[in-house]
Amino acid sequence: MRTMETELLVIGGGATGTGVIADLALRGFRCALVEKRDLAHGTTGRYHGLLHSGGRYAVKDPKAATECIEENIILRRIMPHCIEDTGGFFVVTPWDDDAFGDRFMQGCRDTAVPCEEISIAQMLREEPHLNPQISRCFRVPDGSADSFLATQSVAALAQAHGAQILHYYEVKQLIRQGDRVVGALCYDLVKDEDVTIQADLVVNAAGAWAGKIAHTAEVEVNVRAGKGTMIAASYRIVNTVVNRCKMPADGDIIVPVHTVSIIGTTDEGVPDPEHFAIEPWEVQLMMQEAAKIVPGWHDLRMLRCWGGVRPLYQETKVADTRDVTRAYTLLDHETRDGVAGFITITGGKWTTYRQMAQVTVDRVCEKLGTVRPCTTHETVVPNPFEQGHGRKHHMLGQRLADVEKAEAFGQLICECELATRADVEHAITQGEAKTIDDVRRDVRVGMGPCQGGFCTYRVAAIWHELKKPPIEETNVTLRDFLQERWKGLMPILWGPQLKQERLDELIYLSVLNADHLPGPRASRLGPAMYEPGTAWESEHAHV
Repeated sequence: MRTMETELLVIGGGATGTGVIADLALRGFRCALVEKRDLAHGTTGRYHGLLHSGGRYAVKDPKAATECIEENIILRRIMPHCIEDTGGFFVVTPWDDDAFGDRFMQGCRDTAVPCEEISIAQMLREEPHLNPQISRCFRVPDGSADSFLATQSVAALAQAHGAQILHYYEVKQLIRQGDRVVGALCYDLVKDEDVTIQADLVVNAAGAWAGKIAHTAEVEVNVRAGKGTMIAASYRIVNTVVNRCKMPADGDIIVPVHTVSIIGTTDEGVPDPEHFAIEPWEVQLMMQEAAKIVPGWHDLRMLRCWGGVRPLYQETKVADTRDVTRAYTLLDHETRDGVAGFITITGGKWTTYRQMAQVTVDRVCEKLGTVRPCTTHETVVPNPFEQGHGRKHHMLGQRLADVEKAEAFGQLICECELATRADVEHAITQGEAKTIDDVRRDVRVGMGPCQGGFCTYRVAAIWHELKKPPIEETNVTLRDFLQERWKGLMPILWGPQLKQERLDELIYLSVLNADHLPGPRASRLGPAMYEPGTAWESEHAHV
């Protein structure tokens, strides 16, 4: 069996894990990160893309609100290329309590979240598609974040300072000797072999999977998986993040992300963060609640539906996952459980990932008997995919401007997301992509209105040209990606998107005969499909 050695081993390639590995590397530690799939494959890549101002938690969870606004300011400074400065509205609709606005304003004052009430006339001038029956509107510094680019950028920072980032390394078992964790037994999915990684200290940053990881060392960590279902409309109907001004609930926020609008989210406890269903009632609820904010929502083309799982930590059981704090928790298993060499960081939000990492690495330093100050709050992360934009916030239309400047119209591989051949080649060769889905996370191919209909075969051709694998491997890579795109379309197959999917079916199953090309039906790198949901009742057959 192959064996590796490192000083610090970090488990989990989401925002928190990459934040930890970057902080460790900047402080001079020899460190490695393992992620069972691609970076941002888990919860980080499956949320609604909100940079929190803290306003959402100002009344119910003030600790989380304070953490969010503190990090909001820092993230705008260190990763501006990953953030769009949309601003945010909290609005009181006819279905909400008008008096809650006063509680909201007080909560913002108590947690230092900047907030001002604006007139409905001003709100409608800025966002004319909002419900004109809204009675109050409050402005906060919310934003829109590209979590895929942010995770890759933070990982690039870590690698630039000597860290190892190991994709497709699944932790099978923490290695425990007596009362100490000394490493992990991993499975390399690409090479199909086991690898032992020895470490002085292991940091469990596996998000909703943290409890499963800890359990392999006989340590109990109660992380509840709170499933959130979201839907993307293929039209950016708002340019501002819009929240309902009430206690957090299902379907109460619309986030503009790149060229789409995302409505979210439900909050349902699930027993397994890897296997769950998107239920028809969730889709229907999202559609109904979105129409209360934007009356024309039902007329939009629904592009995709997906679910992510929040890592919600609580020592005592609660009845509702919305009653679990969104603040984070650091568990030192030596003091808590008598097991040395092992700590867990869990909970929190994408917005607080850097602060979570700082607290974690501060504890690492304490346990290893060294003093090394944190610098992540002042270190600008690199942009590994698009150089030359400087320290400006992301602007809608930037990709089009780049294509026009380079006169690269004939090099477009994905017209929906304006990804060029150079972008795709960079993701395959420099981005270390192992699947076409990895290319998607890097450069957004397949994320537009056609959901991969016109770019998947092009990317597969470039993949085969550059990597020169056996044709059977290219075929299964193509099939894996088609299946990944299909999983998010099944819950919203009506109207224009149903027509688009029928066209995609004709392209890939009829013209290209993709399901009968040589090679296996699927690979071990393929997607985990959603579980079957409850069938639509007849009166819910279409929204």
